[in-house]
This record gives sequence, structure tokens and C-alpha cells, in this order.
Amino acid sequence: MGIAEIPQFAEGTRAMAKLMAGLKATTIIGGGSTAEIVTNLGLADKMSFISTGGGASLRFLGGQTLPGVAALLDKDSLASARLKEFASSG
Repeated sequence: MGIAEIPQFAEGTRAMAKLMAGLKATTIIGGGSTAEIVTNLGLADKMSFISTGGGASLRFLGGQTLPGVAALLDKDSLASARLKEFASSG
């Protein structure tokens, strides 16, 4: 999925997106091109979660720690402090 700009793959990409949209299951789409295709087909609301980060999504679902998420969860990190500052300013 995701290489619909190449004609010989486009129909398979569209078919897979439509199939996933009809499933009664958790459907997770990862990758900018794939997210764009699902959105352009009007199927985004049928998916459980869409991320433009394909590789990062796979790592996260595979149980790996993502550096940005780890920084936000670390209560002593600068990122966490900035997030708290932002949240309290609104």
C-alpha cells in the first residue's frame, strides 16, 4: 500500500484500503502516502487510527520506545516542562 502514484500498484492500494475500511477490526494506517490515499478515497473515518509516521508507527506498535515520546514521559525532561508550561498557559 501507499505507492498509488505508480499505476501498476494503484488498484491494489485502493482495493486494500477499501477492504480495510469494511473490516470490523482495529485498523491502523501508517505512512504519509498511505494516509493521503485513504483520505482521498474518503475512507479516513472508517479507520481506527491514521499516522503519517509509517516507520515510527511500526516501531511503536512493535513495543519500541520512541525518543520523542520518552522525552515527554520523562517528568524531568525539558520537553515535559515545556508541555506542562503550554498546557497551563491556555
